[in-house]
Amino acid sequence: MTPRKIIIDTDPGQDDAVAILVALASPEELDVLGITCVAGNVPLDLTSRNARIVCELAGKRDVKVFAGCDRPLGRELVTAEHVHGKTGLDGPDLPEPTMPMAEGHAVDFIIDTLRDNAPGTVTLCPLGPLTNIATALQKAPDIADRIAKIVLMGGGYFEGGNITPTAEFNIYVDPQAADIVFKSGAPIVVMPLDVTHKALVTKARNDAFRALGTPVGIAVAEMTDFFERFDKEKYGSDGAPLHDPCVTAYLINPDLFKGRHINVEIETESELTMGMTVADWWGVTDRAPNATFMGDLDSDGFFALLTERLARL
Repeated sequence: MTPRKIIIDTDPGQDDAVAILVALASPEELDVLGITCVAGNVPLDLTSRNARIVCELAGKRDVKVFAGCDRPLGRELVTAEHVHGKTGLDGPDLPEPTMPMAEGHAVDFIIDTLRDNAPGTVTLCPLGPLTNIATALQKAPDIADRIAKIVLMGGGYFEGGNITPTAEFNIYVDPQAADIVFKSGAPIVVMPLDVTHKALVTKARNDAFRALGTPVGIAVAEMTDFFERFDKEKYGSDGAPLHDPCVTAYLINPDLFKGRHINVEIETESELTMGMTVADWWGVTDRAPNATFMGDLDSDGFFALLTERLARL
């Protein structure tokens, strides 16, 4: 099977880091053409740093890492150091990266890559706010028809929000960008909080990461040790949800997930519900479906896949 060509658009973040590691460990299924960074969990200088740290941790210094947009389209940047720590990758003690940033802007890399490859052969994998993707669509509307699929982490329905009562963080940071992406006509698969909150790193699952005994396994366990304190306190859960690895796990084994093709609209007007993903799960409107919104996953299968892939690095 020919590997699926992907661009990972990200704002690392511990869970972003795990998603990237799983992708880099899966060359049979995924051909990572590049990593594009965006401001989100932490500012752009740190997300660009963290993406390179993760590539070096994986031993993949040849991956191209591009810096992208440093602020949302129409709002002030909101960050999440209260979750991810001051660096975004708090937890493990990892060395500063030595690999350089790739030349050029992430948005131009996205546009050029989609134009240079055959239509329907490049999948975009946004793990953070959708600013880079929306900016590319605004700058080059012709690329919408060339995108194979957009598989993203963001939003929520039954779970509500995690940064406001109604909004998930990635969508809330740049709702205007999310609105552009969901209206683009490109095929979209969404990993909302409804799924990611079922991907809980329990102690046994984190022990399995640590037991790999490798720098990657130990670093991932230390990331989750730090990351989980926020969710345990907030939700009273047994561990932290690994949000972003749901994207790469889906690309490797979509049978782990179940969902529905529905209409999803983004709230961009009301400050009360800004960034809400209005997901018509029950089909109560006549709005045309525009996204496959996931609702469930095989959590044991998910963590078995993650552990097996991380063991490769």
